[in-house]
Amino acid sequence: MRYLIALLLALAQQPAPAQNQEFVPQDHRPPLFFREDFKAPPQGIQEMPISQRFIENPNLELKTYGPGKELIQIDHHWDAPKTDPNFVWTGLTPASWALALKDKNNYVDLTGLGRIKWRIEQVGFHELHPVLKLANGTYLVGEHAEGWTPDWHESEFWPAYIRWRLFDPTTALEMRNGGRYENGQWVDHPDLSKVDEIGFTDLMAGSGHGQGGWSRIDWIEVYGVPVKR
Repeated sequence: MRYLIALLLALAQQPAPAQNQEFVPQDHRPPLFFREDFKAPPQGIQEMPISQRFIENPNLELKTYGPGKELIQIDHHWDAPKTDPNFVWTGLTPASWALALKDKNNYVDLTGLGRIKWRIEQVGFHELHPVLKLANGTYLVGEHAEGWTPDWHESEFWPAYIRWRLFDPTTALEMRNGGRYENGQWVDHPDLSKVDEIGFTDLMAGSGHGQGGWSRIDWIEVYGVPVKR
């Protein structure tokens, strides 16, 4: 009994929880929404046009855009070092292209600290940009760009903290936006709370085999809060 009274007194003397505690975004980082690593082509085949069969995550649907989409390749160098991965390769694309992934069950909220992370290797003047399709059907291409690297390179960025332009999925290029004498316009405060598709483009054709100019994408991760479709 004495122990119970002492415990109650101790609890009574504890300070009350602070009201209106400061919200710290870093304490609320969103979880991994999806990761895609891409499957290898059949044993002994170096490259094949990418299709749904090469998507490893069963919850994801492949989307491709632009006049170069038919020749986006899935690639693997079977005689290369063990660290060489399966990857998306765009050297054979005859024109601009885009590749995106769609979760079959959920949109994703990329506001706040939602982020995209990828492992890529760029050659020549090709710079990889993020592409989003919003729930309302709007396509966007981001100003964030990953340029040349001498080897595979991991990086990440936060979609809510970069600028976006309208993207034309037919041409896989920036959409015309602005008046006659305006150099295009940024999209003001796009609603990233329901993103339908997440992907990438370099807005260019590939230069063929060899070290000319192209994009390689090993994997992509998206961190955000799922929103049921």
